[in-house]
Amino acid sequence: MPGENLSRDEAHERAALLSVDGYEVVLDLRSAVGDSAEAVRTFRSVTTIRFRRTGTGESTFADLIAPSVNSVTLNGRSLDPAVVFDGTRIALDGLADENVLVVDAQCAYSRTGEGMHRFVDPEDGEVYLYTQYEPADARRVYANFEQPDLKAPYRFAVTAPEGWTAWSNGAGEQDAEGVWRFAETAPISTYITCVVAGPYHYVTDSYTRGELEIPLGAMCRKSLAKHFDADDVFLITKQGFDFFHDNFDYPYPFGKYDQAFVPEYNLGAMENPGMVTFREEYIYRGKVTQAAYESRANVILHEMAHMWFGDLVTMVWWDDLWLKESFADFMGSFVNAEATRFTNSWVTFANNRKAWAYRADQLPSTHPITADIRDLEAAKLNFDGITYAKGASVLKQLVAYAGRDAFLEGARRYFKRHAYGNTRLADLLAILEETSGRDMKVWSKSWLQTSGVNTLTPAVTYDAEGRITELAVVQEGGELRPHRAAVGLYRLSADGDLVRFARAEADITGARTVVAELAGEEKPDLVLVNDDDLTYCKIRFDEGSLATLRAHLGDITDPLARALCWSALWNLTRDGLMPARDFVSVALAFAGRETDIGVLQMVHAWTKSAVTLYASPEWREEGGRLLAEGGLRELRVAEPGSEHQLTWARFFAATATTDADFQLLEGLLDGTAKIDGLDVDQELRWALLSPLAVHGRADEDRIGAELSRDDTASGKRHQVRCLASRPSAAVKAQAWAQVVESDTLSNALVEATIAGFVQPSQRELIAPYAEKYFAAIERLWAERSIQIGIDVVRGLFPGLQDSDETLASADAWLTAHESAPPALRRLVLEARDDLARALRAQACDRLAG
Repeated sequence: MPGENLSRDEAHERAALLSVDGYEVVLDLRSAVGDSAEAVRTFRSVTTIRFRRTGTGESTFADLIAPSVNSVTLNGRSLDPAVVFDGTRIALDGLADENVLVVDAQCAYSRTGEGMHRFVDPEDGEVYLYTQYEPADARRVYANFEQPDLKAPYRFAVTAPEGWTAWSNGAGEQDAEGVWRFAETAPISTYITCVVAGPYHYVTDSYTRGELEIPLGAMCRKSLAKHFDADDVFLITKQGFDFFHDNFDYPYPFGKYDQAFVPEYNLGAMENPGMVTFREEYIYRGKVTQAAYESRANVILHEMAHMWFGDLVTMVWWDDLWLKESFADFMGSFVNAEATRFTNSWVTFANNRKAWAYRADQLPSTHPITADIRDLEAAKLNFDGITYAKGASVLKQLVAYAGRDAFLEGARRYFKRHAYGNTRLADLLAILEETSGRDMKVWSKSWLQTSGVNTLTPAVTYDAEGRITELAVVQEGGELRPHRAAVGLYRLSADGDLVRFARAEADITGARTVVAELAGEEKPDLVLVNDDDLTYCKIRFDEGSLATLRAHLGDITDPLARALCWSALWNLTRDGLMPARDFVSVALAFAGRETDIGVLQMVHAWTKSAVTLYASPEWREEGGRLLAEGGLRELRVAEPGSEHQLTWARFFAATATTDADFQLLEGLLDGTAKIDGLDVDQELRWALLSPLAVHGRADEDRIGAELSRDDTASGKRHQVRCLASRPSAAVKAQAWAQVVESDTLSNALVEATIAGFVQPSQRELIAPYAEKYFAAIERLWAERSIQIGIDVVRGLFPGLQDSDETLASADAWLTAHESAPPALRRLVLEARDDLARALRAQACDRLAG
């Protein structure tokens, strides 16, 4: 990675010097197929950039990461690649007022999901290509000025192998010579240009609204076509376009709208205008729950929102990444709730997305939503829970604060005023002040320019008759912010339901705010601060409310209120204020009654983490046994064929601990055991096989036999994970070597190997790798791409060696490596903080024993 890290200052200097009139990019991808004698398989990339000098200065540089450059020509003058190209940049001297740069290079196909990724389908041998650039990997495919504020129109041309189809941002046609030529784009940033090529299965449709017609396409690998429910993808797409056209008053500006589901994808999706890419795991090979379809719909809508927030109007630099990601994350849930069948998407947001934000905002690396991003490595790490989920939460608070109409009118003016341009925070705030009449600078200072999460706790007093004399909300935690929040009062009804009987909204300011409207109400069984989830905060309870939840959480009838209570109890557990075993007890008592499948899946994940990370080591074995017993009990009583049955089956498999548990899993796999209604499809088979591999009951031959049943890309990932998860020192040594000492694995198989290597039941087996980890990570960070570096440093941190000694080792590394790249130090610091939090929670749990 050395030399690749563009700084903000360099980008600002270059933007002041030049503007770009257009790109012509010609790619020859015929080398993607067949044998290759090259050590690194490459393709030819010829780029012509027309740009003007608009500032003072006669020199600059273009960006390119490539194994070799054939030629560089500036204004007809040939430049020696050996002199001007250093592997990451092309030095350009003697600039004229108007310039033409032509770069002819050999660029490398990628195995890491960065740049031009090349994938060979193990099922049929077909080769598939796609590009992924954010924040700055377009330079791995063509020479450019790689920064978001140097927008320009693009013309792409692609020569592909015979029988292939190619796609890009603009509409394309194949000419008489067999070259795919694509229409010129509107002015866009480098990171959202895109090329997809291969023998993809392609389905078409169209969206019509008045005179506007948008051609729609959806694609996947041919071997996945039998699983591809393109009709549902198109349904959500059309519902999204309806909503955005109804509310944004700015027609979709990029012509066609293709959506490609591609293999070995590092992200959820990417908002390339006219050519959106998604991870192909959103094509479901087996039975999944409605939560999975809701998640996919959310991502489709998130990316569509980017067509306006991010593509039409783009941030100047990555400091204001939130200007696109927070809005898109908010819009994903907003549109899902209002325009699709997933009307409870705000429940998922409260329970799932905000959990991500709360965790990120309590790490030592927490940052304001508008962050200080000095370079590209810092930008890469800021695609995090703060930029996405906290930002979206704060926008939800803004809608409550300023009003829905003012918010949407602000968006409409923002698009029209800044179309095809670049903006900063101040540009948006100025428009929101116009539409809301509120002082957005004060709001922004509190919410966008400070870090950390507040805690809101009710303080209630009662008179002799049991009526409320005063209900106050106490705010704690760093910068005290203004919150527009609701407080709900709940009581047990005669039939045992826990229902709300009173609610009041208030502006919570300062350390203590009295909610006068609730004075005189009868004593509630539960006081729920932030009812309806209007603001971003951690919720605490008074003693009476907490006692009610321990006994009656499952009796709350409102799904959003119930989700908020689950989330609050989990935050108490993570903060070391509720023993992990108590959370497990509540979960086992009430998870079986949870009707929202997404919430149930989240509770399952939390209970496993409670036992693995936050329970005292002395109680872990008992906790694991309780989870498996509870999982099997709920599996047997779940409605046959229901998504709850499937969810409990997966939970039971993941928590199985005893011989009897394993025998049942083996019986379900070989057909000697049966649970009425449970369809053991291929994806579930891997879920059942995985714990058998972890506990030494499935050897290499057994895992290989399963791969023979499922010799697909997904099957290969499952096989690699299962192989690496076996309880053997030799297996762990091999997995470690494949990931740390070699770079031959693709990004997807690196991820699978790490997932198999790190097993909570194998703490002693992987203990020797803690020291090796700290010895290897600086070298690894220097040698690998940033995405692989992140995956390995984060994934192999020895967090399961949960002791003060490991904490001391992390501290010693940080002290000895103060000059290490800041992004690497951040990853270690975050993992170290997770470990320290686990040790504090374990101490809390130990006291409960």
